[in-house]
Amino acid sequence: MTWEQWLDEQATAREAAGLTRRLQPRAADDPTIDLAGNDYLGLAGDPTVRQAAADAALTWGGGAGASRLVTGTLDLHDQLEHELADYLGQPSALVLSSGYAANLAVVTALADRSTHVISDAHIHASLVDAARLSRARLTVVPHSDVAAVRDALEVSTGSTASAGERALVLAESVYSVLGDAAPLADLADLCASYDALLVVDEAHGLGVHGPGVVARSGLAGHPHVVVTATLSKSLGSQGGAVLGPPALREHLVNRARPFIFDTALAPASTAAALAALGVLRARPELSDLVRKRVRTLADALGVVTPDGAVLSIPMPSPQAAVTAQAAALADGVRVGCFRPPSVPDGISRLRATASAGIASADWDHAVAVLVTVAKEHQ
Repeated sequence: MTWEQWLDEQATAREAAGLTRRLQPRAADDPTIDLAGNDYLGLAGDPTVRQAAADAALTWGGGAGASRLVTGTLDLHDQLEHELADYLGQPSALVLSSGYAANLAVVTALADRSTHVISDAHIHASLVDAARLSRARLTVVPHSDVAAVRDALEVSTGSTASAGERALVLAESVYSVLGDAAPLADLADLCASYDALLVVDEAHGLGVHGPGVVARSGLAGHPHVVVTATLSKSLGSQGGAVLGPPALREHLVNRARPFIFDTALAPASTAAALAALGVLRARPELSDLVRKRVRTLADALGVVTPDGAVLSIPMPSPQAAVTAQAAALADGVRVGCFRPPSVPDGISRLRATASAGIASADWDHAVAVLVTVAKEHQ
């Protein structure tokens, strides 16, 4: 079979299963109400954030010009790292070019063949890929199953945490598909008991819950907890960060390939994230509003209120999900669509994101449209 034949066969199979994905370019003046993106607090379009990005581009240029260890570390990166660490209650932070890169960096720099990685079944693809690239021994445990994590740690290290493999537990503070929060306090206690390290991805917690679920749970600065975050959701920019002890930061600077061999985060994105963080500090009511809106939407749809800003609406099939998504778009509302293999349980869903940046009248219209679409297609 030639490569052309193989690609045609793959495309035909995707189409038959209703799993074909297509890029849909969006215009800057698109009037569609966006409930598909991740701009949870509406800060991507905030005037202060836009101005900061523009000023940084004019001052520094379009890109950082090099990797961080060459000449790519700018004053802006240093400022952003200090502000992120302070807001999240962490001793230090390291900024990378994306949240994906942050997760790859921390896992691959900490884990190797002598490490046991224990992964929640619902973690993000970036953490899945990181675990695979690390070459560590991997155990995937059922979603939010603390007992299963304990069993895996017992096998790895024993209750005295003396000899044996180093252990790394991977979780998200709020999971993106079901929108549920991880049992972080229990996981942190387990990791402390077994001398393991808990890596928590705050992609969907930061901003929606102020400084994040880790901080809200009293775990910021915990010696057995490391935090990763993205700057592309609540902060409306681009980039990622790893937060934890200074010794971890130094290790990543020297060992994390996604940091060492990648061009530094662009000045405009860095400045935008820094400005957005300032807005978030000054306007904590934005976090309150997005949580209120997701509760309103969940109540209207008769589904469980998620712990994050993303709400999932189960659909009977991938095709039904695509049809429902198109119906919402025809009525001026853009929502996401989760289909296998992006969903860990195989159930296709519409994915609606609450945002504090949507005008009240538009939000009310979007809620009404989704209620109608859900009734017609479920």
